[in-house]
Amino acid sequence: MIPRYTKPEMAEIWSDKNRFKKMLEVEIFAAEAMIPLGIVPKKAVEVIKKKAKIDVKRINEIERTVKHDVIAFLTAVAETTGSEGRFLHLGMTSSDVLDTATGAQLRQSTQLLITETKKLAALIAKLAKKYKMTPVIGRTHGVHAEPMTFGLKAASWYCEIERNIKRLESALETVSYGKISGAVGTMAHLSPKVEAYVCKKMGLKPEPVSTQIIPRDRHSVYFSTLAHLGASLERIAVEIRHLQRTEVSEAEEPFTEGQKGSSAMPHKRNPIISENICGLARLLRGYALTAMENIALWHERDISHSSTERIMFPDASIVMHYMLVRMQTLIAGLNVYPKNMQSNLDKTKDVIFSGTLLLSLVDKGLSREDAYAMVQAAAFDARKNKTSLEEACSRSKSITKYLTISEIKKAFDVKSQFKNIDYIFKRTFKG
Repeated sequence: MIPRYTKPEMAEIWSDKNRFKKMLEVEIFAAEAMIPLGIVPKKAVEVIKKKAKIDVKRINEIERTVKHDVIAFLTAVAETTGSEGRFLHLGMTSSDVLDTATGAQLRQSTQLLITETKKLAALIAKLAKKYKMTPVIGRTHGVHAEPMTFGLKAASWYCEIERNIKRLESALETVSYGKISGAVGTMAHLSPKVEAYVCKKMGLKPEPVSTQIIPRDRHSVYFSTLAHLGASLERIAVEIRHLQRTEVSEAEEPFTEGQKGSSAMPHKRNPIISENICGLARLLRGYALTAMENIALWHERDISHSSTERIMFPDASIVMHYMLVRMQTLIAGLNVYPKNMQSNLDKTKDVIFSGTLLLSLVDKGLSREDAYAMVQAAAFDARKNKTSLEEACSRSKSITKYLTISEIKKAFDVKSQFKNIDYIFKRTFKG
């Protein structure tokens, strides 16, 4: 991934240095497991552990000649260990090393994503509680619907992020697998004890039935989970982009000192973080599709998945991490404008209480169809004459036949709309 969208913590996990480090760990643990089996001398493993070094530049230099990354890795390591290097990779195939090392990297990556997602959830929870009872117009189809609170809007985001944390935790379990089972998964040349030892040391579980590789449905789950999380961040970002529109102006991204919004228009303060997140979410969905296409391979394996994975594993992970950090910045610094929210509530006067008025008439014994027609006529009358719906209802003979002026007035009380907000918050934030 380009430096612009890369944070150091995730970049380190997917660096060549860490990848080769994990590969070396697999090789050393495998050699250790072979000591009690009488395959590898204990002294040889001690020498390997002491002398083995990772030289990324040298590995890449060898690969340019041999055209094989694992052979290049093993050759470079053997140059540092001396003759004891011959005890590495005994009975193993390249994917034993690669897939097990990748499983360890995926485990690191997912754990970091879980940590950052939990940080985001905490920030959203704080936002929701702060604006728990702040009135704002709810919109459906982009049109004023009924009053709600800004805190409830944020609480909905919180619930979705919490679901994503559970998905990440499930994905963590799904990808935390390794394999030391040979060229077609038969363990023909090594005892199952070697695989069990290596996986335990790497913090992984042995793949129950592998081919030459770990089945790619596991990795597809990881990418699908990132796509889900990315879409959830996009949902929040799209909402903030709308709220920041000049005509709405209910909330606004943080704008730091010295920041500039446009090369041509000095007044501009654009929702660039939100737009950035929306764009990157599209990448994650693309990676998820490719990961699904990598599941079906020829027989026990081909390498059609390999080229895409070299790009996808680091890029998707790095992008997802970047998006989470960016969204944390956005939520922590979000400017909320309650006065503008109230102003927007007032723009359609009180027609947004039409649903409450409808129910009040139904409670008097009218059919829903008749009540709807009465309220709709009053609402259109209010709009045409630029008056309030309450005023239009008060002069409507059909409505005042069933409701007193006091009952009409009660239907337009915004506080009555929020009587169950406390209940929703209690079940959302567990008290």
